[in-house]
Amino acid sequence: MSEICPNEQMEALVAAMQTEGGNDLAAIDALLAAFDADPRLHFLKGSVLAGQGKLIEAHGALSKAVEIAPDFAIARFQLGFFQLTSGESNAALKTWARLDGLPDGHYLKSFVMGLRHLIRDEFQDCIDTLREGIANNKENPPLNNDMELIIKQCVPLLNADDGNNSQGDDDDATSATSLLLNQYSSKN
Repeated sequence: MSEICPNEQMEALVAAMQTEGGNDLAAIDALLAAFDADPRLHFLKGSVLAGQGKLIEAHGALSKAVEIAPDFAIARFQLGFFQLTSGESNAALKTWARLDGLPDGHYLKSFVMGLRHLIRDEFQDCIDTLREGIANNKENPPLNNDMELIIKQCVPLLNADDGNNSQGDDDDATSATSLLLNQYSSKN
């Protein structure tokens, strides 16, 4: 195993990715060739691949980041989020379980709780908990945008539900969540 990428090189990579808009994967792969044990690089690669719609490769890179660093909270959250938006809610729940150890009030813990409510079609609780996470998230503002998109999709579902979610029809509940996740996935 190699060492992790020095912070200066990592900062230069992130700055280049934010300003140059060039071939981000080539730059990440170049650093991975030297620092293949750095979970941050695998996480960045997974994020770029997901943005390019290369979902199988993205899943592999995000999984590798979590495998190398099981307590890398943002990578674990994003892997679970990726699994959820890919229709793998049980896998997402397993991936997120380790995040339950985060302190109360941590934005990732709130986001996970909100998304668990979403999986159960508890739309009002989902909205409330995601908003709590957004209010606490000063560390990763772009993630707030993702959660806002989910909230915007939940509002019409909440209004259509009319508090009548206890009919026991799992197909209807699943279809509402599936619809929401499919709409979210198609926007990204």
